Amino acid sequence: MEKGFEFCAMSFKCSQPDFALLSRYNVAGPRYTSYPTAPQFTEAFTGEDLLCEIADTDGAARPLSLYFHLPFCASVCFYCGCNVTFTTDRSRSAAYLRTLYREMDLLRPRLSADRAVAQLHWGGGTPTFFAPCELAELIAGIKERFRFAADAELGVEVDPRVTTAAQLRVLGAAGFNRLSVGVQDFDADVQRAVHRIQSVEQTRAVIAEARGQGMRSVSVDLMYGLPRQSRDSFARTLEQVLALTPDRLALFNFAYLPAMIRRQQAIKAAELPPPAVKLAIFQLAVERLSAAGYEYVGMDHFARADDDLCRAQRAGQLCRNFQGYSTHADCDLLAFGVSAIGSPGRVYAQNHKSLRQYAAAIDRGRLATARGWRLSDDDLLRREVIMRLMCDFALRPLAVGRKFNVDFATYFAESLSALRPLERDGLLTVSDEKITVTPTGRFLIRNIAMCFDAYLQGGTNRYSKTV
Repeated sequence: MEKGFEFCAMSFKCSQPDFALLSRYNVAGPRYTSYPTAPQFTEAFTGEDLLCEIADTDGAARPLSLYFHLPFCASVCFYCGCNVTFTTDRSRSAAYLRTLYREMDLLRPRLSADRAVAQLHWGGGTPTFFAPCELAELIAGIKERFRFAADAELGVEVDPRVTTAAQLRVLGAAGFNRLSVGVQDFDADVQRAVHRIQSVEQTRAVIAEARGQGMRSVSVDLMYGLPRQSRDSFARTLEQVLALTPDRLALFNFAYLPAMIRRQQAIKAAELPPPAVKLAIFQLAVERLSAAGYEYVGMDHFARADDDLCRAQRAGQLCRNFQGYSTHADCDLLAFGVSAIGSPGRVYAQNHKSLRQYAAAIDRGRLATARGWRLSDDDLLRREVIMRLMCDFALRPLAVGRKFNVDFATYFAESLSALRPLERDGLLTVSDEKITVTPTGRFLIRNIAMCFDAYLQGGTNRYSKTV
């Protein structure tokens, strides 16, 4: 464990927070999958900057985490905020794979051969938009170019409405051992409102087949705050999901941002649950998941006590990246595909969000980096503080100061002052020796992290609410 940071040694069962307090602190703020967050990225950062960083840090031989963005979906879900291309033209997937291979070929020669892949994740979009033969071709292409550790974690996001047994057999045979299943809500009225009709039977069949193919961990994604949701309707969804016995659950707060996400304009604002109802749904979920034996990992994530996420958290080895919580804090993240964000060394690099611009850059023999960020010494220090608070819920200021050669109390005087009202409200305790987040404060960890963010002066209206 990194000296200066430690896991908060209190029970991480889903303790019941003060929901009136949560309501008062329910403001917009970053999710901190990175620090600085993506809105700070600049177009002045180029693919050459990324290559230089890889060249400068490659000698460290850190293990690799690979992310591939597979952007196609056959139908639109109105709530979705991901970078997605909606199409029923299946021929587009073959052209996209060819671009991915060329992108890997541009980057792979810059990496030393002894750097093993410890983690691989396919996100989207819908990775299972691709035919079984294409999925097999893609994993073979990746393994031809990268060496995988024997115990590598291979994860994939799937949509049960389009996922077949043949696809799952290919994934299982290729070594995929983690499955993330999109659900959001099983209520038929809610599904109609968000244009995603998905039955419990479809979902159960996909999970059963995945487990039969040797996938040892299944995660289910849910979302609260969707149109036409009620406390009672979501209670039924929770019971149906718990009957599927997932290893992890993600309970996402629906961010209604129609001015930024055009497809959300199809959702009627009048059909969204009022704030009090939305909070009641969240309260219900915390109660039911706690009773079912799930622990609150943080930031919408719940897992069984024997899950790798919980074990990593207890060991002080949990981290966050653009896919959420991860057990691979020691990896350099390389990202491939349209809009994908990587974080090798001390930089962030994001590809073009436009599929046309992404493919055109790769066709010219250049990386598709559209923007990014090189972290300053201040960024590195604040990132460490924010990420450890987000993951461990505790921090030893004096040790942090020694590690970064600063006087913590002086350096973070404004941040510590900003924490005082939160401390009075019982969200954390602060002393010279230790900052400890309370059980209620864990549900407002974004608010606590915001006190250390140097970039929030420009406003928070681009972010979702913290609860």
